[in-house]
This record gives sequence, structure tokens and C-alpha cells, in this order.
Amino acid sequence: MEVLMSILIGLLFACAVYLMLSKSLLRIIIGTGLLSHGAHLMLLTMAGLKRGTVPLLGENALFYTDPVPQALILTAIVISFGVTAFFLVLAYRAYQELGTDNVEDMKGTE
Repeated sequence: MEVLMSILIGLLFACAVYLMLSKSLLRIIIGTGLLSHGAHLMLLTMAGLKRGTVPLLGENALFYTDPVPQALILTAIVISFGVTAFFLVLAYRAYQELGTDNVEDMKGTE
């Protein structure tokens, strides 16, 4: 399962880098979103894809799942959602002011 997740993470990173190297601001924002999803999957895969019970005090469970990586990923998802929303508002405002979403045209050199 880890090999399949590693291949998926590599594909997400490759697509994200391809989109972030384009000149369209909207494609750059989508690329950063894909990059953050790839990082979340990488953290989850590095923590270990194992099945187990919940870690309860007083229980003698042989196999349990560590909740810390899941909590970190949940926090990172919320932060990336906020950053993506900010990027979208910033891109919309730049499109209103400049009339284009091309990064080359936004340089301001004449």
C-alpha cells in the first residue's frame, strides 16, 4: 500500500510543479493546492498506514493507531484552505485591476 501511495504522491507533486510553472495565476493556485494535498498524503504515509484500535487509557491493545499525524494533517488542511481562499481573492482582485491573469503581463514593465 505504501508503494501505491508513493506513486500517487509523486504524480501529485509532478502535476503541481507543472501547474506552478505556467503563466496563468489560476493554474498556479491550483498547483499550490495539489502540492499541499501531496504533502498531506506524504505525512500520512510516513506515519505508517496501519490498522488498529483507538488508543484508550486502561485498554491493553496490541495494535493502535497514533492520532498525532492525523491531527497534524487536519490542521494543515485547514491552514491550506485559508491560504488558498486568500490566493483566490487576491487573484480575483488582480484580475479586476489589471484585466489579465497572465503573470508576465502583471510585471508592470513597459
